[in-house]
Amino acid sequence: MDLRSKIILIYGPTASGKSKFAIKLGKKIKGEIVNADSMQIYKDLKILSARPFRKDYQKIKHHLYGIKSAKKTFSTGDWLKLVNKKILEIKKRKKIPILIGGTGLYFKAITEGLVEIPNIPNRFRDKIRALHKRIGAKKFFLELIKIDPSSKNHINHSDTQRTIRAYEVKAFTKKSLFDWFKSTSSAYEEKDFYKIYIDFPRDELIKRIKSRTVEMIKKGAVAEVKKFIKLKIAKNKTANKAIGINEIKDYLNKKIEIDEVVEKISIKTRQYAKRQATWARGNMNDWNKIQSSSLNKFLKKI
Repeated sequence: MDLRSKIILIYGPTASGKSKFAIKLGKKIKGEIVNADSMQIYKDLKILSARPFRKDYQKIKHHLYGIKSAKKTFSTGDWLKLVNKKILEIKKRKKIPILIGGTGLYFKAITEGLVEIPNIPNRFRDKIRALHKRIGAKKFFLELIKIDPSSKNHINHSDTQRTIRAYEVKAFTKKSLFDWFKSTSSAYEEKDFYKIYIDFPRDELIKRIKSRTVEMIKKGAVAEVKKFIKLKIAKNKTANKAIGINEIKDYLNKKIEIDEVVEKISIKTRQYAKRQATWARGNMNDWNKIQSSSLNKFLKKI
């Protein structure tokens, strides 16, 4: 299997061992790793975002990790511009770009192109989010289908982020989100990519998530959140959505004990992993699905 002419994409649920696999792969094929995780972009969220350790950086070059302040807005479009530049730089060095992460929208942007949807005013978006909160996910999804029937074939009703996005785009632009997608194209061809989806057994993943959460607390997640609070970041900034921030805030405010923090973070992380798997089923049917137990076999074939 020759991957040396490819841009390698690696996606999988959180805590599935993507980073370790990417490092092993990169060392074998002279690759360099590029971040495709929206939370690992922020320098203020090293522990809670499970960013690679400094020792990993010494094994192989890593790019786009911890490059932005959590105070700053960082969009999928911002990431795409940076990643395109990094891919060119890596290829000039005769190395292989390995994009790794759990942010499905990033992978969609690089493989299909970025949708040039007009900016929707925050006030308008807030109204849509308030509607979702007021009537609940199921009723909101039915309302979405009324104004945009095509959404039924593309979005799961439990995918809050995508249902709200589809609704606000249709309501504001009068054009379906999926019609916007049709008029979009990637800067690359399909043959340029080798796409890997790591599939991890649910029961094992739950155990790994719990263990990782415990390790995060031991390694200083509470101190990280204390520093984060001092930054006084606006509520609408993406970094505020990081799993663990609100739970540790409750602990610092003496509302819950540390054991409950671990449990709540673990539950939220499991829910996030489930959403990532749902995304993969709906958007990554053409990816090479590899069971976590077969990753070493895959490496031996290269």
